[in-house]
Amino acid sequence: MFDSYEQALEWITKLMPLHGIKPGLERTEALLEKLGHPQRRLKFIHVAGTNGKGSTCAFLASALQSAGYEVGTFTSPYLEKYTNRIQVNGEDIPEASVLAIANRIKPLADELEPLHGALSMFELSTAIAIQYFATEAYPDLVVWETGMGGRLDSTNVVAPLASVITNVGLDHTDVLGETIPEIAREKAGIIKPGVPVISTAANEEAAAVVRETAAARKATLYEVGKQFRYETREVQEGRQTFDFEGPFRTLPNVAITMDGLHQQANAALALMTLEVLRQYYAIIVDDEDLYAAFARTAWKGRLEMVSREPRILLDGAHNPDGAKTLADTLRTVYTYRKIVFVLGMLRNKNHPEYLRHILPIVDTLIVTEPEFFKKMPAVELAEAAAAWRDASGAALSVTAEPDWKAALDRAAREAGPEDLIVVSGSLYFLSDARSRVLNLPNSEKGW
Repeated sequence: MFDSYEQALEWITKLMPLHGIKPGLERTEALLEKLGHPQRRLKFIHVAGTNGKGSTCAFLASALQSAGYEVGTFTSPYLEKYTNRIQVNGEDIPEASVLAIANRIKPLADELEPLHGALSMFELSTAIAIQYFATEAYPDLVVWETGMGGRLDSTNVVAPLASVITNVGLDHTDVLGETIPEIAREKAGIIKPGVPVISTAANEEAAAVVRETAAARKATLYEVGKQFRYETREVQEGRQTFDFEGPFRTLPNVAITMDGLHQQANAALALMTLEVLRQYYAIIVDDEDLYAAFARTAWKGRLEMVSREPRILLDGAHNPDGAKTLADTLRTVYTYRKIVFVLGMLRNKNHPEYLRHILPIVDTLIVTEPEFFKKMPAVELAEAAAAWRDASGAALSVTAEPDWKAALDRAAREAGPEDLIVVSGSLYFLSDARSRVLNLPNSEKGW
């Protein structure tokens, strides 16, 4: 058993390199059965999708909390520390609670291993979150984000009030499938019989799968562009507004401060979900609270300006759709003389398609490596970028710097006062980069 939080955390996190990703519900279901099915005492809003899950969860949690509800959130991965992924009203799970629950779960996990195999880090984290919410924190509602996919994601052991599906794109193709319909089928796996579904899966192939799944499970579907829609009013850096129209009412001039047109889609998805919760379950958020909550909602690591001198923008785009969205936003929202782009990726991503979207707007590319066992070597990623450059004829400076700290320092030295440094790729890399930029004095950064 564990004597400290640090020992418990080591046990939890070492499961990732030991066992990796393990699709399937049987291990989590067996563990929760031994715990007395704590998930049955909670009310969940289940959110799946390729990109936009975290932002949608942030809008939902902010609005519900502003209305006076106690709101639990389970999101991943974390940007600062492990406890970030399990929160109530924005407050992390206490380290003492992680320790106590880990000591409760460890012998049960050991009992189950001969029958079901070892639990993965994500499966264990799912169980810790459920046990914490059900036996210590007692939130009124839990905003519950999938890790990967949906159908075989360990979070899919719950019976939610609503199923929410953001956009669907090509990511985790080694696990979820190599085509949009295959991946959409996995995401749509969170749809439960008779439970309302709200979706912004705008890709027609993905939308067709969501419709088909909802119809088969007799789940009422609210789909962007059909049952609800939004229209842009104003866009500028740090603020944008839109009008929302749904089947129950309209909400004009909704303001959000997260950048990027995609955030309007995420906000509209959250609004429609709140409307469903109001109509189906009498979960009420007054308009004044709603508008104020959306205007102050933020999500770390998503188009987050973490420094003004030099200007450093962080964004967790790590797949082709995310790269396209980031490139579009950089073109339309921000001003700069040139872009210095620092990129660190994992090996299992679609690097050519990512680079195809990003490289046309980049002036200087510095490729580095996350501190993670599945990292993509900087030299190999730089070679992929150089191959794109040679094929296109575009003038692009590419540097491979495996040490991510040195890569950040180099970018800061190379960027002029009118330039923009963009740090992107794996969220594991972003977590470290964000901490260094925000917490380390410039005198110690080599700038």
